[in-house]
Formats: sequence, structure tokens, C-alpha cells
Amino acid sequence: MLQERIEHACSVTGRDPGTVTLIAATKSVPPESIIEAAELGIKHFGENYLQEAVRKRPFCPAAATWHFIGRIQGNKARRIGEDFGWVHTVDSVDKAVKVGVGASKSGRSAEVLIEVNIAREPQKAGVLPEEVANLAELVYHLPGVRLRGLMTMGPANRNAEEVRPYFQAMRRLLEGLSIEGANCLSMGMSHDFDVAIQEGATHVRIGTALFGHREN
Repeated sequence: MLQERIEHACSVTGRDPGTVTLIAATKSVPPESIIEAAELGIKHFGENYLQEAVRKRPFCPAAATWHFIGRIQGNKARRIGEDFGWVHTVDSVDKAVKVGVGASKSGRSAEVLIEVNIAREPQKAGVLPEEVANLAELVYHLPGVRLRGLMTMGPANRNAEEVRPYFQAMRRLLEGLSIEGANCLSMGMSHDFDVAIQEGATHVRIGTALFGHREN
């Protein structure tokens, strides 16, 4: 069902469904459910909390690709860089530096995205749109990280069509960067990923539509 929705959303704009990565958002999801998702062909999994990931991952498929999709606490940024191949929520040079140090310790670079507070919501993390270009330029030159693009969460409690203008704005921000290798847009969740894909999302973060409602 989810794959059919992804394929339909891609067909609206003539995109290849293979350009969209489905990330299973596994906050509060037990390892058994993650294993079941992997058996269905899902390869990418996203965690919001470092402690939860550390506790669960020894029981999860070894071949999975792990994405950190929660807010980065400065004192945990290095460990996040060590443990996650992708980090979607970089919002400062300091955190990017620490993620890079952690990734380098593991003998690789971390694939990172800059989180953008596209709707300027005071309760959310992320840099403001006018700050993106400067931060991207700084992150691009850091060791241990590879800038891959931008990430956002659409405004809460909006229907998908009301969020579309924010996704469009994210696409324009990415196009304006012109940084080699920064071509990813992580946006869209269970309630609005169809529209996000139509507006250029390359990574969608799906939790409820896969695993049902979970307690926070």
C-alpha cells in the first residue's frame, strides 16, 4: 500500500519511484517490528533518540541503514556521528563538527542534512530559511561530514495541501544552494508524504502509516 502511494505520487510529476527513499520511523517501535519491516524489503530506519537506538539496534538487522531524525543534543552529537550513517537534523556548525568527529572515529563520513524551520515555528528546531546558505557553506567544508541536502517537518495540524507551499519553498532553497552532492530533500511523513514527493522529496519518514499509532 505504501509503495503504491509512493509510485502514484511519483507518477503525478513523472518521477522515477526509485528516486524516493522510504525511511521507517521507528521511535517506540520494538526490534521485532523492525525485523518484520526489513523482511518486507525496507532497508532504511530512522530513530529520534540516541539512547533508544543504542538499546534496540543490537537486535535489529545488521544490514539496515540508520538515519538520525530527532533533535540533536550537543553532548550526544559525537556519538550520533559514530552510530548513524545519516544525520538529518544538523542545525549548527558546532553540532556538525561533533557529528563529523564521531563519524571519523568510525572511519567514515556522515551523510548530513541541514534542518530548516521552514514555517518559522518557535517550538521547532532548525535554522531559518535565510540562514541556510551560510550554514551549508560552512558544513560543506567540514571534515567527517558530507552535506547531502535539507530536511524539514511541515507545520503540525495542517492537511497535506496546506503544507504544499512549505515543501515548495524547501525545494527552492535546495535548488538555490548549488552545492555539489547536496541534492536530497528529507520531508514528508505519514499524513503528507504524497504531497512532499510531488514537490521533490527524496526521503520520506514514515512511522504511523507503517506501524500504527504509538505512544510518544
